[in-house]
Amino acid sequence: MTETRIDRRFSALKKEGRAGLVTFVSAGDPDLATSQRILSGLPEAGADIIELGMPFSDPMADGPAIQASSLRALKSGQRMTKTLDMVVDFRKSNNETPIVLMGYYNPIYVYGNERFLADAVKAGVDGLIVVDVPPEADEELCLPAIKAGLNFIRLATPTTDEKRLPKVLANTSGFVYYVSITGITGAAAPDVSKVHTEVKRIKASTTLPVAVGFGVKTGDQAQAIAKGADAVVVGSAIVTAIENSLDEAGNATGNTVPAVLNLVKGLAAALRAR
Repeated sequence: MTETRIDRRFSALKKEGRAGLVTFVSAGDPDLATSQRILSGLPEAGADIIELGMPFSDPMADGPAIQASSLRALKSGQRMTKTLDMVVDFRKSNNETPIVLMGYYNPIYVYGNERFLADAVKAGVDGLIVVDVPPEADEELCLPAIKAGLNFIRLATPTTDEKRLPKVLANTSGFVYYVSITGITGAAAPDVSKVHTEVKRIKASTTLPVAVGFGVKTGDQAQAIAKGADAVVVGSAIVTAIENSLDEAGNATGNTVPAVLNLVKGLAAALRAR
């Protein structure tokens, strides 16, 4: 597979000698225009890689915050075509920052796998995280995605044992996403020493960078985890910042975009602090 934006970004981070910040937002949350402004502002705020959630009505691996963001987006009319259009718009002014589409298989399946992969590549998407497609079904989406030039990023968890890990890593590219806690997103704070031990274990079996997510909310937590990881993923804290900025009717306010970008600036500063 040829070098992707994700590969180049991790190479650059290695040269800088720091861990990257991966930020998650649901596409279209709380509405398309506000979401586009957030997406466009994330790189300057300090996001090294962006995970853009593909809204789905039954996001079972996600906690209440990300579930709510997905439902807000769907309520405002977000569809897969609009999510891909957001990437097209983003690429008009930014050709460097990697974008990973994250979510569940159902919206991709409904869109049509071949059409989806072709449209994603054309839009400027770099990778996919599809949480409910196991390695046993690699021929369904993973291998066609790799063939199309997209990184297929897999999740490893505290319950991914030595027997399971090789299967998880077999066709993974770009990076490995280590889920630092068992359970749903944003539910608890990760145990830093355990996370570092697990990342070491994964790294013994792969040369890929390891990004750690689930439960990271503050700059201090991000900094602590970064000491043993190649990147830190923050999602629930960001979508909660969106939720807390909305008016009583659930609409965006003048504070919505700044609330997100200021949070990201703080997290980015923590990861860049020497």
